[in-house]
Amino acid sequence: MLIDFFYTLRAGQLPVSVKEYLTLLEALQAGVVGPNSDDAWSLDDFYHLARTVLVKDEKHFDKFDRAFGAYFKGVEMVADFRKDIPADWLRKILERELTPEQKAAIEKMGWDELMEMLKKRLEEQKERHEGGNKWIGTGGTSPFGHGGYNPQGVRIGGAGKNKSAVKVWDQRAYKDYDDTQELGTRNIKVALRRLRKFAREGHEMELDLPDTIRSTAANAGYLDIKMVPERHNNVKVLLLMDVGGTMDEHVQRVEELFSAVKTEFKHLEFYYFHNCVYDFMWKNNRRRFAEKFPTWDIIRKYNKDYKLIFVGDATMSPYEILQPGGSVEYDNEEAGAEWLQRLIHAFPRFAWINPEPQGVWQYRQSIGIIQQIVGQRMYPLSLKGLEETMRLLSK
Repeated sequence: MLIDFFYTLRAGQLPVSVKEYLTLLEALQAGVVGPNSDDAWSLDDFYHLARTVLVKDEKHFDKFDRAFGAYFKGVEMVADFRKDIPADWLRKILERELTPEQKAAIEKMGWDELMEMLKKRLEEQKERHEGGNKWIGTGGTSPFGHGGYNPQGVRIGGAGKNKSAVKVWDQRAYKDYDDTQELGTRNIKVALRRLRKFAREGHEMELDLPDTIRSTAANAGYLDIKMVPERHNNVKVLLLMDVGGTMDEHVQRVEELFSAVKTEFKHLEFYYFHNCVYDFMWKNNRRRFAEKFPTWDIIRKYNKDYKLIFVGDATMSPYEILQPGGSVEYDNEEAGAEWLQRLIHAFPRFAWINPEPQGVWQYRQSIGIIQQIVGQRMYPLSLKGLEETMRLLSK
């Protein structure tokens, strides 16, 4: 029966291999999950086992949830009944989950009649319905849908209000892990870890457990403790962030990125600029003109082993990039393009992260200019874009 489950996962764009599928079968044969004392299987137990075995990256959790629901529950992704739902198996599970009152309500209609009615409604209904007492929709008294009330109901989609549905079909706890989604601080941290590299340095402070076990065994059981230098995160990051103007609408997301970067990288240096980099930057926006850091000093201060990351929407007048005096704040002697080229020459491992939606990039002339300057190393502020950035910088 799980062959179709495997193909459902693949259809949901999950990178599941045949080897992983066989491992799942071996786990089932070994009894990792199985019937309980009531001779009933727990769908929750199988869900967690399958996700552990088949999903290698937590960014795919949401896709797995949708594919799992499509196969075992028949809603969410393929709302049809071409595959039979194992009614006896579901009955046993529900008998353990439902209250006596809910069981009595179901008995009024009968489980078979309830599921047959749902099948028929799905075949007949051709459009969204809200309210009412028949169609699958929201806010009504139909047995099917969500947001309404029926003691004999099956909730489909959305969040339940009265908690009277026979089965909750669509709980997905990892919606924001999809790689097309914009990021929260936690997801940014997950993506940034791809760049972290550890090196042995410092004092011998860390226990080497495998070597201690081997040495103790070779020493006839006498404890022989082995120590190794403590591991430290050895990645160095130089973060240059655009601030003000059109970046105001991206403040929250850039703050989340900044917070995650500060947590993940111990060797972090950061500076601010406005629209384009010119001959100076700053660390305190309130004292931006009083406490300037010349760009030449920044280039000379940090070695080439720093990873350079620009964060900005690259949205401005092309004049601000290409012409001396183009800055909207002061009369810069050299064009911003000159300073960008000096920076990327000084730090060969570099990338630009753009919080603007990627779909509008082609309509912004300034974005196209900066993309050309940085050799197309511009990525969107999404999980997928951030992972591509980290992959590039780790080479």
